[in-house]
Amino acid sequence: MGSGAAERGWAERRPVLFPFLLSLFGPALSEPIRYRIPEEMPEGSVVGNLAKDLGLSVHEFPTRQLRISSEKAYFTVSAKSGELLVGSRLDREQICGKKPACTLEFEAVAENPLNFYHVSVDIEDINDHTPKFTQTSFDLQISESTVPGTRFILETAEDADIGLNALQIYKLSLSPIFSLINKEKQDGSKYPELALEKRLDREQQSYHRLVLTALDGGDPPLSGTTELRIQVTDANDNPPVFNQDVYRVSLRENVPPGTAVVQVSATDQDEGVNSEITYSFYRTGQVFSLNSKSGEITTRKTLDFEEIKEYSIVVEGRDGGGLAAQCTIEINIQDENDNRPEVTFHSLAEMILENAGPGTLIALIKIHDRDSGENGEVNCRLEGEVPFQIISSSKNSYKLVIDGTLDREQTPEYNVTITATDRGKPPLSSSTSVTLIITDVNDNAPVFHQASYVVHVMENNPPGASIAQVSASDPDLGPNGRVSYSIVNSDLEPRALASYVSVSAQSGVVFAQRAFDHEQLRAFELTLQARDQGSPALSANVSLRVLVGDRNDNAPRVLYPALGPDGSALFDTVPRAAQPGYLVTKVVAVDADSGHNAWLSYHVLQASEPGLFSLGLRTGEVRTARALGDRDAARQRLLVAVRDGGQPPLSATATLLLVFADSLQEVLPDVSDRPAPSDPQAELQFYLVVALALISVLFLLAVILAVALRLRRSSRPAAWTCFQPGLCVKSGPVVPPNYSEGTLPYSYNLCVAHTGKTEFNFLKCNEQLSSGQDILLCGDSSGALFPLCNSSESTSHPETLTPVSSI
Repeated sequence: MGSGAAERGWAERRPVLFPFLLSLFGPALSEPIRYRIPEEMPEGSVVGNLAKDLGLSVHEFPTRQLRISSEKAYFTVSAKSGELLVGSRLDREQICGKKPACTLEFEAVAENPLNFYHVSVDIEDINDHTPKFTQTSFDLQISESTVPGTRFILETAEDADIGLNALQIYKLSLSPIFSLINKEKQDGSKYPELALEKRLDREQQSYHRLVLTALDGGDPPLSGTTELRIQVTDANDNPPVFNQDVYRVSLRENVPPGTAVVQVSATDQDEGVNSEITYSFYRTGQVFSLNSKSGEITTRKTLDFEEIKEYSIVVEGRDGGGLAAQCTIEINIQDENDNRPEVTFHSLAEMILENAGPGTLIALIKIHDRDSGENGEVNCRLEGEVPFQIISSSKNSYKLVIDGTLDREQTPEYNVTITATDRGKPPLSSSTSVTLIITDVNDNAPVFHQASYVVHVMENNPPGASIAQVSASDPDLGPNGRVSYSIVNSDLEPRALASYVSVSAQSGVVFAQRAFDHEQLRAFELTLQARDQGSPALSANVSLRVLVGDRNDNAPRVLYPALGPDGSALFDTVPRAAQPGYLVTKVVAVDADSGHNAWLSYHVLQASEPGLFSLGLRTGEVRTARALGDRDAARQRLLVAVRDGGQPPLSATATLLLVFADSLQEVLPDVSDRPAPSDPQAELQFYLVVALALISVLFLLAVILAVALRLRRSSRPAAWTCFQPGLCVKSGPVVPPNYSEGTLPYSYNLCVAHTGKTEFNFLKCNEQLSSGQDILLCGDSSGALFPLCNSSESTSHPETLTPVSSI
């Protein structure tokens, strides 16, 4: 029968409302898509093309993953065609009962992006139920004295169908004595009454058999029958009469069992046994009880408005003579607010990005309250302060959307509690919680733990050693928070950078690729970058300054006194009348190290006369400690050690040969005493050099005198220099580098002229000194040096120790 009815309803299903084509991020349709189909359609039958009615294109449909969200799987969506199919049996009577309209409402959910659409399917009734009587036969006793026109209420039949398919009429088999009258209750239901047309004569016929037929209005009509067995009894003149033909009572649900509902009452004008009335249910029930003597009806169990909203009971009153009367009790059950709202989540989004904007749909919420009226009207709200809000979508449907800014790093998840409260008195409420996990996006750049880094590395470090570590953190998750490190810039040459340092991409540890040399590179700066693995990647830069510390790895280097071409020490001359404190010479040394490692100290290791000379600990100045005595030798030898301040200290030595003489002539015999070759040509060359030296000295004295006179006229201090052109023009002077930095207190230039065996050494001071401070020392091959300054005015001056960067 169901398949035949389905075939009849194929042509009748049609979509009532065609939706507009919305954007992918648009809201759900404001009006539902409506279909109308007959009940009992076979499973898999096509209701309509839902994808087409929703405006989804053929190419778009596979990615949207259209599906149905409902409590019961009455319908499904074809994954291939997008058609709405019948998923299970559609029995209108089981789904909607006697309701005049039967509509199934549900949501069609589309993914990517998440959206939902309201769909309504009207289930039309088909004539698939026949009218049925509860019993196949009924017994009825009628007294022979019953006057014609008396009516008797008969048993009614039940038909689960509605409308025209419901029970429409009763018919009675042909009889000359009885007729049938069809009556209708206020609710529209039909019931039959048997009317007596002629008097009964029990003596002629004491028993009558009639067939009562109930027919519905279907096409073709369906029917059900029962047999009426009428027994004619002896005369009882007055039947019972109820005070009311119909009793109407309202009763609240959930009243306890035993609660009085109503009391029926009937009277009989007869006397004796014929006036004693006994009450009974015309049809045995299980919900109510009837007191057969008093006619009081009470409840037998708890009533539930949500199951049955009204009851219709027929009560029969029968006297002792067998006469009976009937009345109807219609009980209307009133709803109580005894059902809490039910909150269910549908189509909860699987991924909630933290950069999702306000209005993004998160979930569809269904609210269901079995109560009716105000007891079934529900308000929905969110508990607590959360960046979400609830928007009413349709009746009992709400949308949970974003209503603020999400930040996974601050709040990785939200426990959202939704409370539904009805409008009953007192109101009832229920709450449902759901945990929303926020999905990370790459919205945070790495952050270094320090604004900048400074690291100190001692020179001569082993290659491959770790010298520093930078660290950056990223609060994002997964690849978005995975940081790698690299060097992006440096003040070193790009080609040389890789040979100096490298950085571990995973740990941020900076390694030295070579041993650093403080004397070559004292500091350099790197720019390190921390980059995450997000898409697009975010990065941050930080500066790392590497300071190369000094080690005591360079011994002091003696610049003066210099050694001769043959490796022998040169001579310095000292006037015989030199007073204590006279500046004889100065040991000049430098150290390539810096800081404390370059602080030089001067010490006398050996001396011909230990008490004759003094040596400045920091200046290296050699001064006379006392006047020259008669017993003191004219030649003096000093062995000086120069030590730096490192740990352990490094040192160098210098040998000073000092000759006490008042003039160059006194020095020459000493020079001639030295062994010379027997070659006559060498002797001639020696005399030529001596003569040239004398002429040069006289010329220098003249020039110095002229310069002194000129400076005396001027108020400004003059700088004394060594006039190399006059003395060194023939020998080709050799000028060492200018040591303007390091451990020297002043800048010195040393000029050496070679002419055969005779050698002149000039120590030139480049600082602007007073006339009493300038020293010009000249000498021959024997090492004799001539001070061209006022020795009586020479004083010791403090020195500034400055580290030397290079030699």
